[in-house]
Amino acid sequence: MHRSRLPIDDIDRVILRHLQAEGRITNVELAERAGLTAPPCLRRVRALEENGTILGYHADLEAQALGYGITVFAMVSLKSQAEDDLKAFEDHVAQLPQVRECHMLNGEIDFVLKVVAHDLQEFQKFLTSALTPAPNVESVKTSFVIRTALSRPGVPVD
Repeated sequence: MHRSRLPIDDIDRVILRHLQAEGRITNVELAERAGLTAPPCLRRVRALEENGTILGYHADLEAQALGYGITVFAMVSLKSQAEDDLKAFEDHVAQLPQVRECHMLNGEIDFVLKVVAHDLQEFQKFLTSALTPAPNVESVKTSFVIRTALSRPGVPVD
């Protein structure tokens, strides 16, 4: 959800940079790094949360440790690109926990999905029972991840 954004100043950028790198940092430590006392630092963080600049906080989990041995990018083409059909597809994949990312693209591919599975058999079942037969799906092309050279959450904070 996009809310009205206030201008982000240099102090906000310092706060964002540290929170993005270390989400469990205490407000006292964050304030010290930003050159503030704790109360105004907390007010700034709350304002950045309320205006939608900070979307949330989470733990970055290692997929293999939880048994997810396969990551696949699925390129999905739809039969119709009418807004209702696009939204219906987005709503469908939002209900599938294996789908970790869903991006609508321009060009011949309509969506690219990042999908995790425990093994090849599980992914094949997901593909044939949940993704390919989904309403309005014309085709699905998949590419298995061999190696991840870089996975960097968030965005650069200039």
